Amino acid sequence: MQQYPPIPAIDDEAVPEFAGHLWLLEAVEGSLLRFRIGESGAIRFGGEQRVYRDDDAIPRQCRRAVRHVRERLDRAALRDAVDDVSSVTFVGWATHRERIDYDWDRLPPFLGADVSAGDADTFRPPAAAEAIFDRLGLDPANAVERELHSRDFDPERYRFPESAWYDGAAAGVVIRDKRGGRALLRNPEISGESENPIDAEGGDSLAAAVATDRRFERVATRLEECGQAPTVDELRERVLEDVYREEHGRLFGGGRAIDESAFRTAVARQAQRFLRG
Repeated sequence: MQQYPPIPAIDDEAVPEFAGHLWLLEAVEGSLLRFRIGESGAIRFGGEQRVYRDDDAIPRQCRRAVRHVRERLDRAALRDAVDDVSSVTFVGWATHRERIDYDWDRLPPFLGADVSAGDADTFRPPAAAEAIFDRLGLDPANAVERELHSRDFDPERYRFPESAWYDGAAAGVVIRDKRGGRALLRNPEISGESENPIDAEGGDSLAAAVATDRRFERVATRLEECGQAPTVDELRERVLEDVYREEHGRLFGGGRAIDESAFRTAVARQAQRFLRG
């Protein structure tokens, strides 16, 4: 799987000299997620620095995005488009909460940003990458500006747009040019740790706080829409994925830790109660 070059902050020495027309993508809170499809059709995932050896190595806050990619990716469309599917690396963000409480029903678990074919350190232009993700059934990152001439972009005077995914300003923008140049301009108004950290001791109290009936109902509906009957195991795993995605900053911000084994057991008990009605 091809490595992805780090995206420097706009004031970093590593920022390229942008030229031509720029695309500005909304930066959504989350983790960088790469994936590549093997000849067998299995998808291998990786983060910013490493490839995950198995599902247990995938960070908890990214597991909802991994499931989303596996369920939504149109493998047939990809095989029709390229001769060697294993030569293509896809890059995007596994979206999860750190400080911002997004509209989780609207924000996709994965947003695509870049596509590379072959071993060269080159990625497709922004418009091409957007079209590829659309064709393969995955949502591309939201473009807040397209074809903005580089001479008209001043990061010091830039006014951040409203986010497409909640009622508030974007966390930042990723600046892209067609030669592969990238930089991140963060919104200085959004900083610090997540507000309202979850203060619950023990698995049962934590499960009562975050494994709510609404979350179980959402998961049960998704399963039924796919023709699957909700079971305790499926409800537990999927609710945990949603919780770790939607509450990550409130659970683990500032170095906080929880007893994940006790929490998992408590969520299973909640799932049993939910199924009993």
